[in-house]
Amino acid sequence: MQYDKGPHDLGGGCFAFLLPDGHWGESNTGLIRGDGESLLVDTLYDLAHTQEMLDAYAPLTADHPIRTLVNTHSDGDHWFGNQLVAGEGVEIIASQAAADLMTEHNVVEMAALHDRHDHVGDFIRPIAAAFDLSGIIPTPPTHTFSGHLDLVVGGREVSLIEVGPAHTDGDVLIHAPEAGVVWTGDIVFIGGAPLVWTGPVSRCIAAVDPILALDPKVVVPGHGPLTDGAGVKRVRDYLEHVATEATRRFEEGQTVEEAVKSIDMSAFADLSEQGRIAANVLNVYEELDAARPRADRLEQFSRIAAYELGVEA
Repeated sequence: MQYDKGPHDLGGGCFAFLLPDGHWGESNTGLIRGDGESLLVDTLYDLAHTQEMLDAYAPLTADHPIRTLVNTHSDGDHWFGNQLVAGEGVEIIASQAAADLMTEHNVVEMAALHDRHDHVGDFIRPIAAAFDLSGIIPTPPTHTFSGHLDLVVGGREVSLIEVGPAHTDGDVLIHAPEAGVVWTGDIVFIGGAPLVWTGPVSRCIAAVDPILALDPKVVVPGHGPLTDGAGVKRVRDYLEHVATEATRRFEEGQTVEEAVKSIDMSAFADLSEQGRIAANVLNVYEELDAARPRADRLEQFSRIAAYELGVEA
């Protein structure tokens, strides 16, 4: 999908920095300007991209410095650049569930995927070529919460709404009610297939409803171009389709692999990252079979990579 890189004025003192084309690692951030201060939504996957984003916001933050940073969740492409924002007078906020995963291990784990000599490494390396994970100093939240947190940023109301576990543990929506803008983190992907790491899928479906209930004028997804309620509903349609079809195949006794191959996804053929179906179906099976061991991130990546490369996991 074609859209412009850089800051986009959403109205009402709200902005989004979009990183085309919204593929793996190419995430979005947000800025809310209040009286004399600003709130930043997320940083980017590496230091260079984060600095570029901060430089692009600089004309907006010169007289409205960033005093608050909110990380929507624990995936590295939404917080690995935190060190460039952290400092005296800056509060970093995330849900407690997300903060528990924002560790040095998280950074090391992602960097290690790039160096694997298997199909996972073969899949990750081209994706990672645009990013440099060196020099990252894990910089976790200084303030955590669970459930709901209302903030005042330079006289402006901002609401943080925890909807995880869904895409990950502790996913958070950021709502600027006066401007009618919602930043969703990776609850919403536009142009790319939704992805369920933690789930269950039913929780990801449920996480969409609070966004729609807010009736936003603008939705800033975790990846991809700006959208509205119609774009959010399509995410729900995808997840409901996967859940329904995978459940039927589970009840018929098909394996995860058989289900992935047989589900008709033609209605969503325009989406990139089609291989995410492999992780999403696995998640449905895990929800339906409590005795099945939960896959870790490496196994999920392995299944996605195998699908995309056409090899055995």
